[in-house]
Amino acid sequence: MAYIGIQQQIRSNNRKTVVLLLLFPLLLIVLAVFITRSVQLAFFLLVACAVWFVMAYFMNSQLIQKATASRPLSRKENTRVYNLLENLCISQGIPMPKLNVIDDDSLNAFASGINQETFTITLSKGIIEKLNDEELEGVIAHELSHIINRDVRLLIVSIIFVGIFAFISEMIFRNLRFFGNDDDDDGKSNFFMMILAVVVGILAYVIAQLLHFAISRKREYLADAGAAEMTKRPYALASALRKVSDDPYIEAVERRDVAQLFMHNPKLIKKDFFGSLFATHPPIEKRIEILEQYA
Repeated sequence: MAYIGIQQQIRSNNRKTVVLLLLFPLLLIVLAVFITRSVQLAFFLLVACAVWFVMAYFMNSQLIQKATASRPLSRKENTRVYNLLENLCISQGIPMPKLNVIDDDSLNAFASGINQETFTITLSKGIIEKLNDEELEGVIAHELSHIINRDVRLLIVSIIFVGIFAFISEMIFRNLRFFGNDDDDDGKSNFFMMILAVVVGILAYVIAQLLHFAISRKREYLADAGAAEMTKRPYALASALRKVSDDPYIEAVERRDVAQLFMHNPKLIKKDFFGSLFATHPPIEKRIEILEQYA
């Protein structure tokens, strides 16, 4: 898979972010009208969703840090990791993101944040201790590529919207029992509208999930290619991925919403066609195969 270029990927992700920001509110309006059957109530529902989005968007770093039980990693605590990251950032001419660590002996990592103030690379203790310098540099370069390409911001936007649609779909199901109890035409009409809302809600949720997962899978391939381009050592990242695949199950991976942020998410990788559509990551064997072609 050829790397399409950092600036082109940034522009592509910015366009996708705009599409998401425009498409999802339109779908929310349709759902809100079906659920509330009132323009005024629909407006309040949309305001509530907007508040949810803003809070989740700007608080995502704190929420992720708490969910993963990660903590800041100081330069004094681990000079080796800081030097590897600093050298990569100097080579790319970019400021250093923050560094966090998860006190877990398994091997995994992820990038997070929406701007320079919040960009963070989080590494597990296991991945720091069990990889050699070249392998760890490849992992850090992979996560740094996510930040440079603005993948993390796009993923956060899609995760928040998917969460909103999941909540609305559940709310529709919970309210079905209150409609259609009357025998008159109004009762039948109300029930029909709610069924239609359920269908629209499910379709919107599925479309949101498919788009989110497709973006997530593509960003992993691009981050691998970006790391190979950055370090000039694709074999080192391929070797790191092999070690990660042997023991990626840190405790935070048990949470589905958090697991999709990580470098490797073994629980949500499906090899059949339909299952692969709902996978957050491509098969790690395929990623290794592509990296070895660069060598």
